[in-house]
Amino acid sequence: INHRPTVGLVLRDELIVDIGVANADLELLPQYPTLEMPEDMIELVGEYDYGLKYRLYEIVNHLVNNEMLTGESRPDYVYDVEGTHILPPIMYPSKIMNAAVNFYTHACEGCTAEQLAERTGERQENRGVPYLFLKPGRGAVIGTGDDIIMPFGRDEIEYEVEMAIVFGRSGKYISAARAYDHVFGYMVAMDISDRGGRPPGGYGSGSDWFVGKGHDTFAPHGPWIVPKEFFGDPMERLHQQTVIDGVTVQEAQAGDMIHSIPELIEYASSMITLFPGDVLQSGTSGGTGAGRVERATGSGYLVDGETIEASIEGIGTLRHRVVRESSVPDDLSGAQLPPTASYRDPN
Repeated sequence: INHRPTVGLVLRDELIVDIGVANADLELLPQYPTLEMPEDMIELVGEYDYGLKYRLYEIVNHLVNNEMLTGESRPDYVYDVEGTHILPPIMYPSKIMNAAVNFYTHACEGCTAEQLAERTGERQENRGVPYLFLKPGRGAVIGTGDDIIMPFGRDEIEYEVEMAIVFGRSGKYISAARAYDHVFGYMVAMDISDRGGRPPGGYGSGSDWFVGKGHDTFAPHGPWIVPKEFFGDPMERLHQQTVIDGVTVQEAQAGDMIHSIPELIEYASSMITLFPGDVLQSGTSGGTGAGRVERATGSGYLVDGETIEASIEGIGTLRHRVVRESSVPDDLSGAQLPPTASYRDPN
């Protein structure tokens, strides 16, 4: 807002309240004690359960009860969502944990109904443990409206809509039964993926997750975070979908998940400490991959110029344009995939 990153409170999906200015205005009234507002979202999510949320409730109730959200009574610290640049809610998460192959339909892409039923039954008998991987934060994370960049020379770029769980409390060895105690809220995410495989010219060593998941702009997050008390149980409510140029290519509900969100949290926290602002993505459903859904482009992969929308009912929608990286410097080792020099004999 006004060319500076601002912590805002979204109301009715239409309005944004600058909570710092709104709080200062509220404190002019004698019944409200002084309370310092956080200046970034990681601070907010970490302090939310320790009294901050009640001040945010007071700000909203003050605006609503005094009919200050419409007309001339609307204060200058309330803005329209439309026309405001929405940044990713957590701009620099310390870690993004992603669940791989966590939906039955994604584990059986391209299967017939009979094959899906058979494999789902087999997996339900032995679900094993979750499969998690880490994704970069800064550089990969973008907000709604930002472009998704297809890396130069890489044509097999996929979309994956996912729910992102944002943690508000630190913890390790968190039981599934207590998992939601550590959750602040939920947002929409995409796990953009490069399926072109490891570049030639080097030794193979299984899947190259750095190439497949780590490019800039490959972690869209947002458009905002819905605190858990306003969303409910995601294992009952989750309904996510992806639409590309008007064609629905993915749609799923929580019943398709192999491991529940509490199970994912329990597993992740058995290895690493979770901190406020950390993000865990719960996986995607079937519908990804070349030729899975026929679009006007004739491609199952993303195509330059397409518009992709990822939605979760009760949270919101991410909207992005797909833009191909047109060129890179040709004199820098590692600037292209495969690199032009140093990693192999340039001759």
